[in-house]
Amino acid sequence: MGYIENPKTAGSGILCAIPQKGVCPVRCDDCFFQSGRSFLEPLDENLPNMPPPEMARGRVVRFNDGNDSNHQRELVMKAAEQYEHAFFNTSMPKDLAGFGRPVVLTVNPGKKTDRSAHLVDSPPSNLMFVRFRANTWNTELCDQVVAHYSRHQVPTVLTFMAYYTEKLPKEHQRNYTFRQRTKNEYWVINSEAWNQAMSRYANNPWVYGCGKDAKTFKCSRCGVCLREYFATLERMRR
Repeated sequence: MGYIENPKTAGSGILCAIPQKGVCPVRCDDCFFQSGRSFLEPLDENLPNMPPPEMARGRVVRFNDGNDSNHQRELVMKAAEQYEHAFFNTSMPKDLAGFGRPVVLTVNPGKKTDRSAHLVDSPPSNLMFVRFRANTWNTELCDQVVAHYSRHQVPTVLTFMAYYTEKLPKEHQRNYTFRQRTKNEYWVINSEAWNQAMSRYANNPWVYGCGKDAKTFKCSRCGVCLREYFATLERMRR
């Protein structure tokens, strides 16, 4: 089977890789990867999904835009050896330093989304940033995450969740618009709510949004991952 490019990262200098078969064991609600609406459907035919090494030359390979890099970890790390530039995504704070390359940690996966988050006491130098699954009703948890990781000079990137099967809290429905985002239609945060959420951290240099703004989610218009990837490589040299 041929490589299938993630339409969100197209044109950004980032290619996505999933070396595992099957679905992610974390099973976050409304996850694009296993919702049945992924660009990789049918999963049993299109996984693993790995870019050819020649395509990856001069680009950065992101493991895993689906599944988790701490699931079948040895398989994932072995698969990454063929690429000069690669980073890992995981929602499991397990031996992050052991990846030996930049790694992104999603701190509030699955059922933790609005309740709690992984707060790593001594973040390793290869922690590229932490990813916070943000909405307009988990702002207090977000404040805790931002405060913790900012003390360690680790960036927090707010990924504003889009909802399809999950029901929005009634008092927050005004903050979302039902529209297409990349490939599918979801309830997506609107510009006013995005700007209000980001304004909480306007004076904090360690907080960024995933995407340029509420209307521009494509990676080619953002650049956060590429900047933090190379910043992490420099930090790891010290």
